[in-house]
Amino acid sequence: MNIAQIEVNLQNLITNFTNDTFIYELLLAYGLPRASITRLQKGNLNLSKIEGEISWKKKLFFKPVFNQDLHLAITEIKNTLKQDQRFVIVTDFKTLLAIDTKTTDSLDIDFTALPKHFDFFLPWAGMEKATHQNENPADVKAAEKMAKLFDEIKKDNPENSPEFIHGLNVFLSRLLFCFFAEDTGIYKLGQFTNAIASHTQTDGNDLNQYLNKLFDILNTHESKRTNLPIYLNEFPYVNGGLFQYNHPTPTFTRRSRQAIIDAGELNWSAINPDIFGSMFQAVISPEHRGGLGAHYTSVPNIMKVIEPLFLNELKEEFETAKGNIKKLTALLGRLQNIKIFDPACGSGNFLIIAYKELRRLEIVILNELNILKGKSGSGSLDFGSDFLSNITLNNFYGIEIDDFAYEVAKLALWLAEHQMNQDFFKAFGKTNPTLPLKDAGQITKGNATRLDWEAVCPKNEGDEIYILGNPPYLGFRNWDKTQKEDMDFVFKDLGNVLRLDYIACWFKKASDYIEKFNSKFSFVSTSSICQGEQVSLIWPYVLSKNLEIFFAYKPFDWENNAKDKAGVTCVIVGLQNINRAIKHIYTKHTRMIVEKIGPYLNQGSDVIMEQRTKAISFFSEMALGSSGIDGGYLMLSVDEKTNFILNNENSKKFIKPFLSGGDFLNGIERFCIWINDEDIDEALQIKDISDRIVKCKTYRQSAGRDAQKAASVPHRFFYRKYKEDTSILIPRTSSGRRKYLPCGFIDKGNIISNQAFVVYDFENYLFSILSSRIHCVWMEITSGKMRHDYSYSVNLTYNTFPFPGITESQKEELTQCVFRILEERENHSEKTLAQMYDPDKMPEGLREAHRLNDLAVERCYRSKPFESNEERLEYLFKLYEKMIVEEKEKGTLFQEEKKAKKSKA
Repeated sequence: MNIAQIEVNLQNLITNFTNDTFIYELLLAYGLPRASITRLQKGNLNLSKIEGEISWKKKLFFKPVFNQDLHLAITEIKNTLKQDQRFVIVTDFKTLLAIDTKTTDSLDIDFTALPKHFDFFLPWAGMEKATHQNENPADVKAAEKMAKLFDEIKKDNPENSPEFIHGLNVFLSRLLFCFFAEDTGIYKLGQFTNAIASHTQTDGNDLNQYLNKLFDILNTHESKRTNLPIYLNEFPYVNGGLFQYNHPTPTFTRRSRQAIIDAGELNWSAINPDIFGSMFQAVISPEHRGGLGAHYTSVPNIMKVIEPLFLNELKEEFETAKGNIKKLTALLGRLQNIKIFDPACGSGNFLIIAYKELRRLEIVILNELNILKGKSGSGSLDFGSDFLSNITLNNFYGIEIDDFAYEVAKLALWLAEHQMNQDFFKAFGKTNPTLPLKDAGQITKGNATRLDWEAVCPKNEGDEIYILGNPPYLGFRNWDKTQKEDMDFVFKDLGNVLRLDYIACWFKKASDYIEKFNSKFSFVSTSSICQGEQVSLIWPYVLSKNLEIFFAYKPFDWENNAKDKAGVTCVIVGLQNINRAIKHIYTKHTRMIVEKIGPYLNQGSDVIMEQRTKAISFFSEMALGSSGIDGGYLMLSVDEKTNFILNNENSKKFIKPFLSGGDFLNGIERFCIWINDEDIDEALQIKDISDRIVKCKTYRQSAGRDAQKAASVPHRFFYRKYKEDTSILIPRTSSGRRKYLPCGFIDKGNIISNQAFVVYDFENYLFSILSSRIHCVWMEITSGKMRHDYSYSVNLTYNTFPFPGITESQKEELTQCVFRILEERENHSEKTLAQMYDPDKMPEGLREAHRLNDLAVERCYRSKPFESNEERLEYLFKLYEKMIVEEKEKGTLFQEEKKAKKSKA
């Protein structure tokens, strides 16, 4: 059962039900077997003997409630469940309350609003809800405090040299360590903040001197300290490199000193060490941040990577091993052999969260073993003085190019270790010593695209290695010289792949690394790596390594708790060596189980679209519109066109309407000067036109290479794709919010710009196909996308779109659909197409015309309607593969016939 069908089922249910049958119809709406529902209604599946109640083991407890408070009733039921029912539902058929006992989610809605909350009961349909750890409010608050502190310090220290900014970043990391230390038992409670408040002037003039002295003391062993006041000597020796080097401490004022004290009053023991990432992004310059791709990744987004990559499997293994000492001990052994490797680690966010999750799982396993040994009479586990966690930071590897982030990553890992040691101590009464600090993690400073990853993270027998992270995203237009050289180095054996995103370097190197080894990888990536042209550039290589995608998150908007959120649409892709295990595709609400995931993050096929110069179906040629490269001198506004004609009536011959995709969608009227070669002498007699041509020539002579090519013919568009005929216009870009791609018939005499595509010599029913939902679904994966807007591709979308041969009667049916759509547009001619195709404001008549068009187009494929976009794509991919095979067979046959004729001759 797919989501679209479930929504329809719930809409029908709400408008047509009885109190007695409601719960059975609800279960059927999610595709549960009708035979089971019949047994629940009339047989022995219902374990409750109370009339009206339904108790179905592991599925449901349902009770109509009319004479009791619904909230009280559902609480009482939840506390007395005995059959592991997944959902508890109570209703008086005006309000509906429900509890998911697995996720603890709850629902409290008007009864009629049930269809809007279809996702709550999706586990009945086999689609488990995707749940993730929420943001830690303490992290967000701490980030805001650090950002405010930075702003105050910058007011007093306006210098912006790289050396000063680096020193300031180190200073902030030292502050953050001290805040953390005084709240987690490393220092005495409040020791650092109280010392500043008590021993420095309120105007801040001596604070930098005080902190310089304190930092020097923190780097000095107790045995080497002499003649110190007691309040300073009480600070412990820290070591670990954090306070090793002398960096100039900034100057302070009353406000910046107070900002430090205010920040220190937070409870820093509640933060996650990955707050370093947020602080790092908030502090460094925007240019620096963009160049390094240092997008701070929030905990929920990190969990989207590590849970399906390895953590879910480990937790499932633990659940299976419960009650079995041998299996639990083996699982502990497995944990100590796991290596985590982030080859673009930044300030260590992914490594930190992965480390903490593995340590937490270890504690849970040890607790279970302790209980089992107690039950068996063999005593509890031996937690002697030598007992330590077997999960060490030595198994956590990273590569980072920036020196400050490299230092911060090591410090943040140590803080994470300290936090987990505290949790370990609470559980078992023993843990590692806190001070002095030791180097944390195997972090290598360098360029991940140039380093040998096996030298950084060696692959030894028995290792289980997971590569993960959020590498930098940079389109080819944004590379600097070094990044271009990085791409050339990584892809030197693959030819010209210069239109790939920079993140492709990590996909290639990770694919090489895990091939034929007990290793998997998953990256947060820009969605472009799985759309349009880039798929054909990188994925054939990845799949040639006998790898497969085993989980994926479809495109989602990037969200994090950094000071400035990164504006990008992301995917998450996990790869492994091919095996038969089930795969998962995640969306915002669901997790789908599938057998295969393709590079477009589609289910069922790993076929890759190659660029084509001709349509695989029987469509007319589509081409890019005409391009001026004229500096605007061949373009005319409405007023300019009017003035031209007023000055010289003969101008009218050389002026044509001009349409870009944006003009078409937004109802904008523009014109252009269009002169055929044979008419140039006549056109030059008109002064307004002659002046424009001279200016166009001057512009082209001093512009780029393409413009210079056309400087000798300044009266002409650089690229001309125009016929004196009716055409179909398709906007080059279209909002991803639209359910349909708006296209239109354009009368002859209109020049279509290169911001749109044009089709001449067509049959009218082509409009129907281009306007259909199934064509738009194909566009969504084969065309490029920038944030929420699609950039339509002729070679990858139009020319690859598989459409079957159809009969004359089918062509006539599609043509009638075209007229219906145009008629509905005409009924709302006061609106622009952009307004009409806004999904929230689309006129109902136009929506219905498109629905009927969709049905007619899809009947050309098969008689049974498609029920979801996933089903549409699965069918299209199979048809595409079939058509490619047939095309190759025809080509082979043609070559054989040609060869035979030549031989006979």
